[in-house]
Order: sequence, then C-alpha cells, then structure tokens
Amino acid sequence: MSKDKLWGGRFTQPTDRFVEEFTASIQFDKRLYHQDIRGSIAHARMLGKQGIISLDDVENIVHGLQQILHQIEAGSFDFSISLEDIHMNIEARLSAAIGEAGKRLHTGRSRNDQVALDIRLYLRDEIIDICTYIDLLIDALLTQAENNLDTIMPGFTHLQTAQPILFAHHLMAYVEMFKRDRARLDDCLKRVNVMPLGSGALAGTTFPIDREYVAEQLDFPLITRNSLDAVSDRDFSLEFLADASILMMHLSRFSEELIIWSTSAFRFIELSDSFCTGSSIMPQKKNPDVPELVRGKTGRVYGNLIALLTVMKSLPLAYNKDMQEDKEPLFDTIDTVKGSLKVFADMIKDMKVYDDNMRQAAGEGFSTATDVADYLVRKGLPFRDAHEAVGNAVKYCVENEMDITELSLAEWQLFSPYFDSDIFEAITVDACIHARNVPGGTARERVWDEIVRSREAK
Repeated sequence: MSKDKLWGGRFTQPTDRFVEEFTASIQFDKRLYHQDIRGSIAHARMLGKQGIISLDDVENIVHGLQQILHQIEAGSFDFSISLEDIHMNIEARLSAAIGEAGKRLHTGRSRNDQVALDIRLYLRDEIIDICTYIDLLIDALLTQAENNLDTIMPGFTHLQTAQPILFAHHLMAYVEMFKRDRARLDDCLKRVNVMPLGSGALAGTTFPIDREYVAEQLDFPLITRNSLDAVSDRDFSLEFLADASILMMHLSRFSEELIIWSTSAFRFIELSDSFCTGSSIMPQKKNPDVPELVRGKTGRVYGNLIALLTVMKSLPLAYNKDMQEDKEPLFDTIDTVKGSLKVFADMIKDMKVYDDNMRQAAGEGFSTATDVADYLVRKGLPFRDAHEAVGNAVKYCVENEMDITELSLAEWQLFSPYFDSDIFEAITVDACIHARNVPGGTARERVWDEIVRSREAK
C-alpha cells in the first residue's frame, strides 16, 4: 500500500525505492520552503475568509506553518525523500503537528498551481536581488570611470588598434550593457509577478475561492486568466534564463578584456591579489581566475536556458512531470548570476589602472590615421581621396619602420599638398579625444555627461 503518500489512496503497491528517489525533487526544491509557507498561509486565510474552512482551523494552520518555518530555518526539520517535494514535506509535517486542520489546507488547490506559485514568488525575490547586484556593479564601474576620466587608451576593432578613446568611455560601454540587463529583468518581473493559485490541477476549483484576495496577500498585481496556461506556463522562467544568458554574455566579454589587459604584453590593469591565484610550478604567475571562471560559467547558464527550452518544447497541456526539470536550471542560473555579479563588482572596485601604459599604447598602431583623413577633409579634400592619401602615408611609415607622428612636414606633403604645419597639433591622442565631442562620443565632456546621467538615473 502507499498510504504513507498523501496521494496514495488509489494505489495498492508501494513505490519502487529507486523510483521514489528518482522522481523526488526535495533535494533541490527545499529552497522554496519560505515561499511555500507564505503561499499556504495566504491560501488558508482565504479559505477561512470564504467560509470554506473554520477560522479556528485557519489559526491552527497559520501557527503550525510558522512553527515549521522556524524549524527549517533552525535546521531541525528532517526532509523526507519519500514525501517527494517541499510541498508534501511541509503539508505532512503540518498534519502530524495539528491534526485534522492540517489536512484541510489543500482544499481548493493542487500541487500544480502551488508549485507555479512558489516558483513565481521565489523568482520574483531573486530578480530583485540580482538587480541590486547589477546596481552595485554599475556603481563600481561609474567610480572607476570618474577616477579615470583623463586616462587615454587604444580603442580596438578586430582586436587591432583603431582609435584613441578614454578608458572611462570604454567602462561606460559596459555600464550601458548592464543598464539594459537591468531593464530586461525589470520587464521580466512583470510576467513573473502574476498569481496562478486557484487554477487547481488544470481546470480551476469548485470551491468559492477569492483569488484576488490571495493575490493581494502575496503582493501580486495580477492573477492568471486561464487555468490551463497557469499550471503549464514556464515562459517567465525561460524569459529570465534568456535575460540571464545575455547578462552573463556581457560579463564574459568584460572578463575577456580584463584577462587580456592584465597580461604582461598589455599591462593596462592589475587585478587585486584577492581575485587571482598563483601557479603550482611557476612562481611568477598571477592568474586572473575570477574573470576566467565567469567566462566559463557563461556557457553553463546558456546550457540551462537550452535545457528548459528543450523540456518545454513538446509538452501537451497541462502539467507534465517533465516540468519538474524546470527548477535545477533555474536555481543554478540564479546562483551563478548572483555570484558572478557580486565578485565582479568587488573586483572592479579594487582594480588598478596603469594609465601611462594605456596612453603609450593609444599612440601606437597608427591610431590617429582617421583624424589625419578628417584633417584633410576639413581642408577641402574629398573623404575618399583623403583616405587614400593617409593610407599611402601609413604604407610609407610601415616601409620605413616609423610611426605616423614621426613624419616631417615635407614628408606629409609627399602625400597631399593640403598638409600644413597644423597637422602636428591635429594628430595628438589628446586632440583626437577632444575632437569627438558628439553625444555618445569619447570626448571628456561627453563621457562626464554620461556618468552624471547614469548616476542620476539610479
């Protein structure tokens, strides 16, 4: 018999022991205990308000659930695999503690809408936490940008030196990325923050429940409008996983740059010892393990998104046991994203910047060539002709193993008569930075404007 199961009435044989372990989710969904208890308290109060159960039963249920919450948080609650999940573990303990009243708690609901509620409550809390971590990272980036407003570095395309930019401008590019990440999560929260309880197993319930009352108790602005969809929907989890994947992609791109910049070949920055490790054989090594790990964990988050998409892709309505596989990818992604953001914010805050090395590199690789072409255009030469003239000058420098800044006026005039003595002032890295004084550009005033704008928007 399966009388030890809360659903075991129609069964005549016990569950196979391995099947019991294989199908149980308590190992990972026990982290939903707080949300499960909160949802059950709101449900019980609604049942009492509607006269479906007595107010004495409500009082006993609420008191019993609060005691269970204390036991779990104190570490004295024994979770049982035979009871499958967090919902059954709590309900069984409640019934054992308060008797008949505990058995009335599940009136008018199913585990299907109960688990949907718990996941939404949990994810809502976690998204709010993740947004806080994003804010901390943005704040660390803004502080570094403020401190390096006069630091010039080479900007790259194809990882080749392109044009000089401010290091603060580069950091502010990541601020923009993380602001978009936060906006995506804020928007995702709208779809998460919808109350499914009252949908039952798939068709609603015959009891005169008050779903709006439960939603109000749990701070949901909306309720789901279709019971079939409510219990089978995991779009909100998929949306979060997609948003988290984009966020991790941004962290991974930044990690790649930090790794490159901290090499001895670049030496643009140095990460604090607190975020690096050494080598077991090479005593000189200082390895950027944190950004490397974040870069690696990005693939793990991508995998979680694909895993849940694959679970959901062929499921008929409504609930199917496959959907138990929604939690581990979600939980793992939440943990990974929160950890990555936390360590990144602290790492950026303590990052040392070698501005002299950056400035020197900014003047190499013919980084001011575009400005030379712009100089000729302002003198009246068509851009395509200017482009060709500067290209010829660069080729001349390469053949003679010299930099463009080393050309004499006579040499400049070999490539165009439009060159005059003011060319030397036009091609300093400072002049190149200052000249890009357009909204979104790398001129100091424009970068400062964006720092202020980002500070004020917080």
